[in-house]
Amino acid sequence: MKALIQEKLHEIERRENCRVLLAVESGSRAWGFASPDSDYDVRFIYVRPRESYLRLDRLRDVIETPVSDALDINGWDVDKTLRLLHKSNPTVFEWFSSPIVYQSSAFAEQFKPVMRRYFSSKSGLWHYLHMAQGNYREFLRGDMVRAKKYFYVLRPILACRWILEKGTPPPMLFSELVESQLEEELREPVRQLLELKVHAPEVKRIARIPVLNEYLERSIAAVKAEIERLPKEQARAWGELNRLFLSALEMQG
Repeated sequence: MKALIQEKLHEIERRENCRVLLAVESGSRAWGFASPDSDYDVRFIYVRPRESYLRLDRLRDVIETPVSDALDINGWDVDKTLRLLHKSNPTVFEWFSSPIVYQSSAFAEQFKPVMRRYFSSKSGLWHYLHMAQGNYREFLRGDMVRAKKYFYVLRPILACRWILEKGTPPPMLFSELVESQLEEELREPVRQLLELKVHAPEVKRIARIPVLNEYLERSIAAVKAEIERLPKEQARAWGELNRLFLSALEMQG
């Protein structure tokens, strides 16, 4: 599959006249709780030739490819990526810290130390809290639930707890978040649930787990209260991001 993904990325570079600066896995495979039939969720950052950024009829700043049964590949233009980094968009931090990398470049290595200086705890917290609230409300309130959906609430809640404690971007791997942030008495039910998740199809439904639902409801309320007490954060300057943008253009030529 890795060879197929790299072949598809090269096809995109030729078709779109762009250069892929970073391509990674972004979904459950990168988080460490993929099911046997989980899709590959490939996300990439790309740069076009300099003249593409000096025209009035600007091209779209995303590249989307048709989704196959097992493969979903989409990318962001480097200028979109840098604008989102200025807003401390958590997705940018996740892509650049993914443990599964399909393609990289010198730009990606320049980006990472700069990226850390643009992290906003408050932006990250709101992002992950809204993710947890939405998935909990939609998927975990019935008597029977899809097993995978517990992880789409657990992971963002643990990410919030990481940010509140450490003030840094949370790791991608779910196991790291569990080790650092999950209460000891909940680790065994989560371990059992993870064992089920990684050996069962994506659609596997189970009876809701009251001890986890109570933990998630309690945590969502507690995290929200913590965020509301945080002071307003100042916006970062654009200088380093402008320099990174020019560096990316030089790589494309």
